[in-house]
Amino acid sequence: MAREEIVELIPALRAFAWTFCSNPEDADDLVQETLVRAINSFDQYNEGTRLKSWLFTIMRNTFSTRYRKRKRETVGIPDGMLNTLTTPATQEWSAHARDVYSALMRIPLQYRNVLILVVLMNETYEDVAKIYGCRVGTIKSRMSRARQRLKEELGEVAITDTMTSPEIAPVRDATNDANKAV
Repeated sequence: MAREEIVELIPALRAFAWTFCSNPEDADDLVQETLVRAINSFDQYNEGTRLKSWLFTIMRNTFSTRYRKRKRETVGIPDGMLNTLTTPATQEWSAHARDVYSALMRIPLQYRNVLILVVLMNETYEDVAKIYGCRVGTIKSRMSRARQRLKEELGEVAITDTMTSPEIAPVRDATNDANKAV
C-alpha cells in the first residue's frame, strides 16, 4: 500500500465525511483524524483488502466514537438556534437542494450512509457490504428503506401508494371472465 493511493482517496474521504458532518471544518477534521488513525494502524492493513473500504470503515468508527463523546458533553450553539442563523435561498433550485439535503439528514444514519455511498459515490452494493461488514441483501434492504424514507421526508407519494389508489381500476383478465361465463 503506497501513500500515493491514500492521497488519491482523500477526495472520496472528504465526500464521505460530508455524510456525517454538516459543516466543512468538521468534515475536514474527520478526514484528518481518519488519515492519522490509518497511518498509525498501517501495520494492521491486510494486503488484498480494498483500501477505500478500509479507510471508510476507519472513518465510520471514528465518527461513531466522536458522536458518543459529543453526546456526553454540550459545547457551542444550541441546535434550535442554528436554524435562525441561516439565510433563505434566493433561487428555487438552491431551495430544493436544501430541502433534499435536510430530508436526507432526517433519515436514520444507517440508511443515509448507504444511500450516499451507493447513489452519490457510485459504490457497488458489494463494496458497501464490505464497508459495513454485512451481507449484500442487508445493504439492498437499507437502500430500499432509505429511498422510501427520503420520499416520505420530501412529501412525495411512493410508487406503491399510487398503485393501490382507488382511482386506478384493477387489470381484468379476459380468460377468467370467459371461464366464469361457461
